[in-house]
Amino acid sequence: MTRFNLFRRTALLAALACASAATFAQAPIKLTLGHNAAPGNPKALGAIYFAEQMAARSSGRITVQVAGAAQLGDDQTMLTAMRTGTLDMSVNSQGPVSAVVPEAAALGLPFLFSSLPQAWKLLDGPIGKELAHKFEAKNLVVLAWWDNGIRQTTNNKRPVTKPDDLKGMKIRTPADPATVDLFEAMGASTQQINFSELYVAIQQGVVDGQENPLANIHSSKLYEVQKYLSLTRHKYESMPFLMSGISWKKLSEADRKLVSDVAAEAATYERKLMLESDEKLIGEFRKMPTVTVNEPDLAPFKAATAKVWDKWEAAPVGDFVKKLRAEAAKL
Repeated sequence: MTRFNLFRRTALLAALACASAATFAQAPIKLTLGHNAAPGNPKALGAIYFAEQMAARSSGRITVQVAGAAQLGDDQTMLTAMRTGTLDMSVNSQGPVSAVVPEAAALGLPFLFSSLPQAWKLLDGPIGKELAHKFEAKNLVVLAWWDNGIRQTTNNKRPVTKPDDLKGMKIRTPADPATVDLFEAMGASTQQINFSELYVAIQQGVVDGQENPLANIHSSKLYEVQKYLSLTRHKYESMPFLMSGISWKKLSEADRKLVSDVAAEAATYERKLMLESDEKLIGEFRKMPTVTVNEPDLAPFKAATAKVWDKWEAAPVGDFVKKLRAEAAKL
């Protein structure tokens, strides 16, 4: 082969390789995003917003199928599916993910945040990045920190005006060790029941009450089976928007940036909805004839749960807990 023909052959192969790479980069991509929220919940609306924006920003090349209301199983099931590569994405919950990254549960320690913007500021800073690195080691990518609100307490026994009012009550909590410790410190008996099964569990008397942000209480209609709503504001809960590390590695650099950018924009949208829902729903609940709303003095609750902080600071994740507490105090 002459030098000229060799040059032509090399140039042709290079051109074909570039064309092939360009074709691959522009190939359609289909992703599935699972979550456990009911329709109308900020999490559900945020997931729809993310899917719509991905389609728009990619000119329809990247489509996201949203499977909400626990269609793909509970949070733990979806978490396992992401780690094995059978699910692409999930807006998951703080409790289940703490089984993979124990430090994540510390975000829900008693009365850590007094407002949602305070929590967002911390999660969008070094603490959030540190947690994201821990998720990466478990083959999960944190795309953004979404919000599951400041949590309140409902029950069918009595208004919760002081910690002693919770003694002997059967309270449903998520599978979140910080929440379990918090309520047991006040004398409640905790049970872990999937959120999708909570309405029926309350209706049948399996538990007396539960704790959730107002948005979850409203969208899942828990007010239909609960008499008392106490604004205890006892903890915050994040919702990490996660992607399977296996699915992430299949994306081009450009598509990874697009997914991350849109996930962050959707986080801003979802957080706004959560904040607005809190302000709106307190008024709605107060108007409900079947629900009694009370707003207790929080000082006794903080005192009763102080020992939870002592326990966690002495635990294997204690160094992170101390750092978290110090950073939150600066906000």
